[in-house]
Amino acid sequence: MTQRPLLLLDVDGPLNPFRARFLRHRGYVTRRLRPAEWSARQRPGSRALRRGLRVRLHPGHGARLLALPYEPAWATTWMHEANEMIGPVVGLPELPVIEFPELFAKDPDGLYWKTRTVVAWAAGRPFAWVDDMVTELDVRHVAEHHDGPALLLPVDPRHGLRAREFAELERWALSL
Repeated sequence: MTQRPLLLLDVDGPLNPFRARFLRHRGYVTRRLRPAEWSARQRPGSRALRRGLRVRLHPGHGARLLALPYEPAWATTWMHEANEMIGPVVGLPELPVIEFPELFAKDPDGLYWKTRTVVAWAAGRPFAWVDDMVTELDVRHVAEHHDGPALLLPVDPRHGLRAREFAELERWALSL
């Protein structure tokens, strides 16, 4: 039996449409959360820290993601906190986590700072990666340095995952 491809999930952008022009997308719920990485960048005692980071999530996304023919994993700055704070809201079980050694580090070749770690973590397995920050430079790098098929699917952070992205993910996985 062959392994299913990996589905590497970013939180902010795909699951949390943080750049939405309107405060409410249909079906989304708003939570105020305090992830460690975000909290560390806030001024102690500040209003922002007291209130928490506003995160908009869709409780139905987990079921839709799990229905796809993939093995999902987190590829997000939330790292293990995604299992604690995001997964339960969207309906995902505990998932494997890609641990990024240095968040937001500038890449010498101009790649997105996650790209090299994602390629190493996938270790040649087919994967689809949904993220709002991937570029054509990252697509070319993955094609040159990853031994298996890969789909880098940019998601508009104003809208998050929508029907067209779910359809593209399903189409790509079934084409393997």
